[in-house]
Amino acid sequence: MFSTLLQKMMRREEPRSNEVAVRRLKLALVCDSLEVSDEVLENLRGDLLDVISKYFEIDRSAFSLDIDKTSDYSALVMNTPILSALRR
Repeated sequence: MFSTLLQKMMRREEPRSNEVAVRRLKLALVCDSLEVSDEVLENLRGDLLDVISKYFEIDRSAFSLDIDKTSDYSALVMNTPILSALRR
């Protein structure tokens, strides 16, 4: 029973296309206002994936990097499922 509940909680549903489109549009608008190019954001994404992968096995396909902006500040928000820690 516990394993079934855990599996349901860990199951990742694919986001709907309209949700993805809205998220991309918001990110594009924030990047424009911060004057951050798509190229810079993609380079940052790749660098973060490389660094995190040195220490953890991660789900690269589920990695997300967003910029949230309020009137007071902008925040870089990263989310990545960690599958396991790498043993060295």
